[in-house]
Amino acid sequence: MSGDLNEGPLAPAATVTPPSPKATRREMRRQRRRRRKIGEEILGWILVPLILLAGYWAINAGFAFFGTTPSAVFDQMKQVKAALEKREAR
Repeated sequence: MSGDLNEGPLAPAATVTPPSPKATRREMRRQRRRRRKIGEEILGWILVPLILLAGYWAINAGFAFFGTTPSAVFDQMKQVKAALEKREAR
């Protein structure tokens, strides 16, 4: 009994945290959708400018391959349109 008197106060007992509830299938699906939407948004911000730039380069390369310019092509299209309108008027 005398040995009990020399002991200090008892340390608090470790609190046991209850395990976090597992996400339901619906919650997991929502998380996947949210991640997919964010990923698609990021991918879109990267790919759309690249696709537009590649299209611009392809058009310029096509004009360079045929040895013409956009203004010359549009002038020729206007001439064709005028010729077709003239033919329809007859």
